[in-house]
Amino acid sequence: MKKPVKKTWLLASALTLGMAVLTPLQAGATSVETTNNVIMQIEQKIQGTVKYFGGDGLTIKGTDGKNYYIGLHKFSDQQIEQLKLVEGQEISVEGSIIEDYSDFYTFDVYKKSLPKGITKEELIQLEKLFHDMKKAGKEENYEEMERLYQAMDNITRPYELANWQPEPFEEFINEAAFTEKNIVIKAQDKEQLKTLYTEWIKFTKEDKTEMAQEKIDKIYTILEPYHQELYPPLTFEQYMADMEVDLTKEELTELKSIYDEAQKADKDKNEELSMKLWDQFYEKLNSHFKYEQISFEEYMADIEFEISQSDYTKLKQHYEKAVTLEKDGEEEKAGEQWEAFYKILDPYYEANKDILISASKLIINGQDLLPEQTK
Repeated sequence: MKKPVKKTWLLASALTLGMAVLTPLQAGATSVETTNNVIMQIEQKIQGTVKYFGGDGLTIKGTDGKNYYIGLHKFSDQQIEQLKLVEGQEISVEGSIIEDYSDFYTFDVYKKSLPKGITKEELIQLEKLFHDMKKAGKEENYEEMERLYQAMDNITRPYELANWQPEPFEEFINEAAFTEKNIVIKAQDKEQLKTLYTEWIKFTKEDKTEMAQEKIDKIYTILEPYHQELYPPLTFEQYMADMEVDLTKEELTELKSIYDEAQKADKDKNEELSMKLWDQFYEKLNSHFKYEQISFEEYMADIEFEISQSDYTKLKQHYEKAVTLEKDGEEEKAGEQWEAFYKILDPYYEANKDILISASKLIINGQDLLPEQTK
């Protein structure tokens, strides 16, 4: 697979913000110069076959031999749910090339999740805060991101609470499938749970977070014995049933003792002791597992791109030396071999990584699918 041509940078018009921004343009993209001498990118059209489809995106193998990740963020959840794409299916996509996965999340995408009732003035405020937060993210200024997120939440939360429709108590209480397992909640407990649930809804709608949290904590405290009955902890013998590990009788006895003590600490809510005991248990258990390093050929089997013969030979040498050194306990020397190994391999990954496309149109079986209008 050929390396992508080096990117150039062209000036594009940011119409929604009324300012000029720098936008990456892949080689091969069509561009046009406007009457204002501003160069704008024309959307790409990609044809290929589906490799994977899931969530809010898909990967395709282009007819040009390149790999593409197609972000469907402009489309509604309902549109995405109705897509019936399968591996090997032919598809055409129109959209713009973006630089980073975070660039899929535009303000238009964010708007799709906004509650009803947001005013135009608040929408303008949210758009500024959103772009400021994206800028802070690129600068890795996480404290500023948190401040801006809180400012956005202060605007949207009242509307979210006003639009929130909590599920009925019976649906809430049966989410854990108690009835399917014939676990009956005592009448006294159920009455108390219903009262707490009603109070939790009231405080949540009033945005009284601490008081709402107290109610939900009490709910789960009452429900805990029922959850224990629903999902009883595994005995040591059940836990070890599928373990393919050789242990002496003395080692099994010691592990069982730690396991049972850890279970008791969990039941007593002694978190510090529980963590200590589970660490001991897994440290002793893991020391008996033998991890077999796969062969070089197996490691390379899933790599889809082509590697030159000379590099392949060097990679094999570094890989096998690293594995041998690790078996001999020479971790530092093994690390040097792994570093040399990835120094050769990483540029191939970089050259063959997916090109990111923010889709604005899908063409499936000759039918056009366009994003639904956002708010």
